[in-house]
Amino acid sequence: MPEQGNTPNRPDLPPSHLEREESQLWRWALGLFVLMALAVAVLSWEQLKDLPYRLWAIPVGLMILSVLFAMYAFGRRREVGELKHLLKNLQDRAGVMPSDDQLDQLTQMIARSQRNFKELIDSLEDVALAISLDGTFRTVNRRVTEILGVPYTDIVGHKLLEFLASDLRAESDASLTRFLEKRHWAGVVEIHLKNGAAPSYYDCVVNAIVKSDEVVGASVLARDITEQREKERRFTQLFETLQEGVYFSTPEGKLLDANPALVKMLGYGSREELLSLPPSALNVDAEQEAVLGRAGSQGGSTRTREIRVKRKNGSVAVCVDTSTGVTDEGRIVRYQGTLVDVTEKRTMERQLRRQEEFRRHLLESFPDLILVLDPKASYTFVSSRIRDLLGYGPEQLMGKKIDEVKDNSPELVALYKSVANGQRSLATSEYGARHLDGSWRSMLGTASPLLDTEGKPAGVIISVRDVTTEKKLEQQVIQSERLAAMGQMIGGFAHELNNPLTSILGMTELLQEGETSETSRKQLVSLHQQARRAAEIVQNLQYFARPPAPGRSPVNLSELIQRTLHLQAYPLRKSNITVDFLQEPTLPAVMADPNQLMQVFLNLILNADQAIRESRDKGTIRIRLGRNQDSVWVMFQDDGPGIASEVLPHIFDPFFTTKRPGRGTGLGLSICKTLLREHNGNIEAATAPDGGAVFTITLPVTSSQDKAPSAN
Repeated sequence: MPEQGNTPNRPDLPPSHLEREESQLWRWALGLFVLMALAVAVLSWEQLKDLPYRLWAIPVGLMILSVLFAMYAFGRRREVGELKHLLKNLQDRAGVMPSDDQLDQLTQMIARSQRNFKELIDSLEDVALAISLDGTFRTVNRRVTEILGVPYTDIVGHKLLEFLASDLRAESDASLTRFLEKRHWAGVVEIHLKNGAAPSYYDCVVNAIVKSDEVVGASVLARDITEQREKERRFTQLFETLQEGVYFSTPEGKLLDANPALVKMLGYGSREELLSLPPSALNVDAEQEAVLGRAGSQGGSTRTREIRVKRKNGSVAVCVDTSTGVTDEGRIVRYQGTLVDVTEKRTMERQLRRQEEFRRHLLESFPDLILVLDPKASYTFVSSRIRDLLGYGPEQLMGKKIDEVKDNSPELVALYKSVANGQRSLATSEYGARHLDGSWRSMLGTASPLLDTEGKPAGVIISVRDVTTEKKLEQQVIQSERLAAMGQMIGGFAHELNNPLTSILGMTELLQEGETSETSRKQLVSLHQQARRAAEIVQNLQYFARPPAPGRSPVNLSELIQRTLHLQAYPLRKSNITVDFLQEPTLPAVMADPNQLMQVFLNLILNADQAIRESRDKGTIRIRLGRNQDSVWVMFQDDGPGIASEVLPHIFDPFFTTKRPGRGTGLGLSICKTLLREHNGNIEAATAPDGGAVFTITLPVTSSQDKAPSAN
């Protein structure tokens, strides 16, 4: 007989070879499982460590669970092995009384197995219990104690009815007979606990506990579905009370269910009436496929579209349909979706679009440029009138701040701020703006506050009008009046100066005849020459200032140009400008108004003077005359900066100027061209090869003899 003092961890008999192989196989299997879990964790680490919501913890948790499972399985295997050895010893010693150590070992193993089983069912999140046929609890898991709120010892041995608020015996007696026959039952049970304010719902699976082919109790596994039932109740309530139409349909478009809102939307009296319709009954066009569902398509993704549905009375409703397919084993079995009636919304949108188009056309038809700026001084609207006024499109201003725009006007910025700050409710200002072609325009801006629907300031609206023509005409009128006044003054001055000059000329001639001293005679000759020169200047002023005589007369161009140079001699000398004038005494006369031609020549000389002074300290003006077969020409050439190629085509346009406002009217060359056309002549402009501008005047010759007449 073997010794009675064996320890619990060592069996009485040594393990056989087969058992050793089994134990080694278990260790290899568990080790391989742990290594596979570790490999999965390492391989998935790089993909999961950068994901949100701490998904990198998944491989770590998997590895830890694998180790714990291996440890648990290994321990359980050892316990089973010990129990097998112990039972084998008992079988081998049949008829022999086991020792106390063997009985203790068997008791401990059974206790550990019970504890492990208890821990297993306590780890379940669902309800697990065993109950006798009279309703007495035999065992429960931890979840039952949490629900009932009492300890385990106060539950086991007590009846179920002690914890319920309502009596279930009437229902239980009827169900017990069926359960004893089938020994299995599954379904939903409503439970009212004494410590609970609201009923709970459990999805239960009940199996019979059989002893000697007799049912002595039942094991129950139940899941709390109270929250799910509440969600279903809320969904049903929401389904019935939603203002949007909700439907379920077959893939072919046959309605399976509809909420009251959809029935009302389509104008039917009841749900049954709507559900009885064929799929094509809702189609506006009967020849098309069913408007609901997705006939011919198995796509289950969510789709949103706008459809037209026919109501019961024949009218058409515009709806937004959002539907999703419900699948069963990969096949679409039905579609569920919502219909939102947007008929009135689309009607209002069409009206708003028409109003918006009307507003846009109204603003575009305004002769003024309309600018709208928000409180942050950014452009929010610019009418297309800006293309005509300044040459660029509205998109070049939209979104930009008023003080960040290239070539912005300080006057316009000040105009905006005066209204935006609330200093003025209506303000106007004149300012200069550069056109895209480089020319300057005079603008008149009128600003007023822009209010929102609540009457609060929402920005500033500015209307801008191009007043370049008006300003230049105003300057031209002022200049004409000034010249007219100067002409009258010159006439009076010339008359007053002629009398003393005549006396000086006469006295110097008499004194020269009686003077015997050579020195005095030279001084008298010089005095006589200067007096003669002054008399010529006065005569030229009288010639330029006298009112034009009606009609035209033969004009000597060389003499007329000489008179013009005498009038401009001092300004040219002050600007260090030399005049290279080569006269042609044999040049034929032209039939012209000498005052008008003198105005043309003077304007060209003034333009050359200004161009030279803006680019250098001194310069030269070359004037040449010549003759063609039936015309004569006069060329004025300066050594200034010349004329830019993009400006040259517009140089004779009225009011065109590259100078800033106030420095030129832009009418000088336009007037010259007009006067020369009235004389059947022409004027052309070009840039010289070596720099500078060249203006060439062409006039027809007179039919008289080629003798040059006097310009007087």
